[in-house]
Amino acid sequence: MDALLQDLTRLNLEPAREGLTALIEEKMALTGRDFGNEKKFRDIVEGLPDMFGDGIDIAGRRVSVLPGDDHDPADIAALLQGLRDLKPWRKGPYGLFGIDIDTEWNSDVKWDRLAPHIAPLEGRRVLDIGASSGYYMFRMAEGQPEMVLGIDPQILFYFQYLALQKYLQIPGLYFIPAKMEELPPLGRYFDTIFCMGVIYHRKSPVDTLKEIHDCMRPGGELVMETLIIEGDSETALFPVDRYAKMRNVFFIPTVPCLANWLRRAGFTNIRCVDVSPTTLAEQRKTDWVNTESLEMFLDPNDPTKTVEGYPAPVRAVVLADAG
Repeated sequence: MDALLQDLTRLNLEPAREGLTALIEEKMALTGRDFGNEKKFRDIVEGLPDMFGDGIDIAGRRVSVLPGDDHDPADIAALLQGLRDLKPWRKGPYGLFGIDIDTEWNSDVKWDRLAPHIAPLEGRRVLDIGASSGYYMFRMAEGQPEMVLGIDPQILFYFQYLALQKYLQIPGLYFIPAKMEELPPLGRYFDTIFCMGVIYHRKSPVDTLKEIHDCMRPGGELVMETLIIEGDSETALFPVDRYAKMRNVFFIPTVPCLANWLRRAGFTNIRCVDVSPTTLAEQRKTDWVNTESLEMFLDPNDPTKTVEGYPAPVRAVVLADAG
C-alpha cells in the first residue's frame, strides 16, 4: 500500500494525498496488527520462500510464474503449504513454479466474455472494485494501463494478492483492502472502472453507481458484470432472505432495470455485450476451496433453480460511458 503513497505525484493524485494517506495508514495498522487473521495471514505470506522463476505469463488463462530448472524441492513444498494455508482461493486460476492453484472460479471464462468489447487499457487509470486476489488486475496489466488500483475489504484476498505479487512483481498495480465508500474523493480520475460481482451485494445500487460515476472522467468506461434475472421488464428480484445461500444479495435486476439504474446514475451509451448462465465449468468446488460452491447452491432436483426456488444464476456484462 505504501507504494501508492510513494507514487502519488507521478499518478497525479496529489490532491487526494491527505485522504489516501489516512486510509492507507489505517489499513496498514489493521493488516499489521499482532493478533487475529491479519497476523495469521501476514505470517504465512512473510514465510513464503524467496524464489525466482523463468518469466511470467499473464496472457493465458492461468496467471503464472514459470518454473526454472533449479528450484529447491524444500522451497516448492514450503510454497505449496503456504498457499494452501491461504484457502479458500476464489478467483483464478494461477500457477506458481509448477504449482497449479485450481480456484473455485475459472475467471478466464468471464474475462474472455468481456475482453473483446472493452476499450483498450493502454495508458488508462483503472479501478477494480471487488478485486478478490487480483486475477483481473493481472490480466488487465497485459494491456499496459498507467495504473490499476484494486480494492476489496476481505483481508484474506489482500494477503493472497501479496503472495502472488511477491513472485509476479508486475509494476503499476496497487491494492487497498477497503470498500468503495472508504476511498477519499479522487475527482473524476479513472478512465476505466471494473465493477464485477458487486452491485447485487449493495443495498442501494443506484447510490453505488453514482459514486462510481463521480470518480470517472467524462467518457470513461464502466465494465459492469452482475447477476441478472432474465426478461424484458424493468424489474428486480429482491430475495426474502437468501439467494443461492448468500444472505448479502439484495437486488438482482433484469438488464433493462440495470440500464435504468445506470441512466439514473449519469451513464450513457449503455450496451449489454453478454448474458450467460453460470455453469459448473465456470464455478465449482476444488481442493483449493474449503467451502460450498455452485453445485450445493442449486436445487438437486431442478438445476434451473436455486435451493430457495429462485432462478439459477445468470450473469450479464454491461458497458456504459460516464456522462
